[in-house]
Order: sequence, then C-alpha cells, then structure tokens
Amino acid sequence: MIRFVAMPSEQVLALQSGGADAYGQKPERFISDGDGVPCRHCLTRVAKGEPYLVLAHRPFPDDQPYAETGPIFLHANPCARFAGGDAVPEILTERPEFVMRGYNSHNRIVYESCSVVPGDRIREDAERLLDLPQVEYLHVRARASTCYQCRIDRA
Repeated sequence: MIRFVAMPSEQVLALQSGGADAYGQKPERFISDGDGVPCRHCLTRVAKGEPYLVLAHRPFPDDQPYAETGPIFLHANPCARFAGGDAVPEILTERPEFVMRGYNSHNRIVYESCSVVPGDRIREDAERLLDLPQVEYLHVRARASTCYQCRIDRA
C-alpha cells in the first residue's frame, strides 16, 4: 500500500502569509488562466481567475547534493491539504507521463528506482519501487520540466 503526501500545511500557510521560499524570496503572485497550475498542497488545479503563488521549493530536510530546488505553484489563499491515502491526486491524472525517483534514508537518489511512469500506472509503479529495500520514499515530478509534484510513502 502507498500514500500520496502533499506539502505540510504549516509550511504552506507560512508561504501564503508572505514567508520566504527556499531561496529566501517572497513568493510571486499571479492570477490563474486555468491551465497548468497544480497546487502542491491540495493537489488540485488552481481554477481560472484564482490567485496563486510561484516560489522555489526544496522538498528535502537539508541542503545536500541531491536536494533539488525548483519552482512550484500554490493557491495564494488557504486551501485544504490533500487528505492522503492511495487515491491518485487530481494533478497526477492529467499528464501522460511523470518522472518517479526513489530516495534512501539519507535523502539520496536510489538510481535503480528512477523511471518515467505512464500517468495511468502511477500507483502500480510506486508500489513496485517502494518494494526496493533501499527506497524510503518517492518523488513524483513532471516529465518535461521535472518540477516536483508530490511525495509517495509506504502506507
């Protein structure tokens, strides 16, 4: 069993309140055109006309060579955190492929776990990769841009 994990609410609320991103900058604010703005907290799309934030995010506890930092989107106003569980989040149902990477207990990439995953096989491939004993968790990233989408843990 697996569990999809969104960004922590405390971190998101701090950013929505003007807190600094991974580069120490205030998030930028825009209005959604309704296309391609996936919120990493509720794991749904920001609707057309709604405000959203663009910011640098590093989904790792510490700086280290494998701790990628990149752009993400969040609703500008508070939204409910994705409830978790094994239901595939909305933002992972709309693209044909994703990059999935496994990380070990030291937050380093487990290279044999890196793969391009068809969007309709995310759950199955995540279960297979989490069966590798050295993989502690997975990141799902957009295939083209490699932007972070969410984390997957064992349930």
